Amino acid sequence: MLVLKFGGTSVGSIENMTNVKNIIDDGQCKVVVLSAMSGTTNALVTISECIKFKEIENALDLISDLHKSYIQTVHQLIHQSDLRNEAEAYVSSIFDTLKATVNVNYSTSLSNKIVAQGELLSTFIFSRFLLQEGLNAALLPALDFMRIDKYNEPDNFYIRQNFNRIINELPQADIYITQGFICLDAEGEIANLQRGGSDYTATIIGAALHAKEVQIWTDIDGFHNNDPRFVPDTHAISNLSFDEAAELAYFGAKILHPQTVTPVRDLDIPVRLKDTNSPAAHGTLITNDIHGDGIKAIAAKDGITAIKIKSARMLLAHGFLKKVFEIFEKHETSIDMITTSEIAISLTIDDTKNLSEIVTELEKFAKVEVDSFRTIVCLVGHHIVYHPDTPKLFQILQDVNVRMISYGGSSNNISLLINTGDKIETLRKLNRYVFDLVPA
Repeated sequence: MLVLKFGGTSVGSIENMTNVKNIIDDGQCKVVVLSAMSGTTNALVTISECIKFKEIENALDLISDLHKSYIQTVHQLIHQSDLRNEAEAYVSSIFDTLKATVNVNYSTSLSNKIVAQGELLSTFIFSRFLLQEGLNAALLPALDFMRIDKYNEPDNFYIRQNFNRIINELPQADIYITQGFICLDAEGEIANLQRGGSDYTATIIGAALHAKEVQIWTDIDGFHNNDPRFVPDTHAISNLSFDEAAELAYFGAKILHPQTVTPVRDLDIPVRLKDTNSPAAHGTLITNDIHGDGIKAIAAKDGITAIKIKSARMLLAHGFLKKVFEIFEKHETSIDMITTSEIAISLTIDDTKNLSEIVTELEKFAKVEVDSFRTIVCLVGHHIVYHPDTPKLFQILQDVNVRMISYGGSSNNISLLINTGDKIETLRKLNRYVFDLVPA
């Protein structure tokens, strides 16, 4: 069985939904994971924020506007009267549920419930569209099998047992439609896998099924060797290893959720990135296989904060790093990059919600400097730290102010910390130095 995931833009219009239907109508048995329609999650987050700040009229107006747009979508997409009536009734029930939340006291649980409605809407409407088009499709509710544990990790045993049980209980179908992103937490409350989590849903299901392949369909033809939004003449990479793909996803390549490859890597289940606008294109195939050494791709991650921790007492003092790391662990803040010298540590974080508390604790034994608006530029490829062409990238040092370099922590990754204002120039210059594609 195959697992195919389609993002919000892929189901964001009548034309795109029809395109997805044509892609999946190939006679193969598959599970199709859908995101919310493009723009819906943002609208639901705004509704949640209005409820949080007691802006009840604004929330009701947004709910009404979104309801109208979904009814219009149903009428444009589904012409068979019984299926259209069924879809319209379901959509109205969802928006009745949303209206009922506006006077409820705000909580994270309430926000998660509100945001989850987007995936419920898209999958129900699309499943009725497939039935209208004569496809043998069944709806598989993710909240009946997708659960995370108390550490916010997939509860794989629960998922596998319940997924297979539900499929066996349903009438046999060629296409099973389910929701990406949403899940239950360890307490049985509605939760989610964070933004981009539909990719993660697809590979979690792929692992539970021991799928033949997981396909992530989006609006670009795979991982590119640089960011096509800022660098001209980039191209899709035909093959990547799981390690290379994971590095690129974590360090800014938006096409894939950072955790996506984790469930399928050890099972050696391939992940293929495909373009809904060019279904025949090869895309990017991600496997355990290695295809060549050297730098393959460049990605950038914005929103980085650099922290320099300096203390004369650090010199030869064992336990200093442990003391620093314990503060970040206490405040549940992950570190991206780290460099050390005799008397200082420089590190970066991308989550600043507990920054003031972290700095307060560090200042008890060290001088602390904080620099915001930084970007990590990451170069990825198999064994790049050993490749003879890699030194070419350090020509960048004569043109760009590089704040930190991480080299050697991974043989597949070299990372540079720069000012965010220098990002586009850096990506283009690295493209020239590494790939000889972009003129200076």
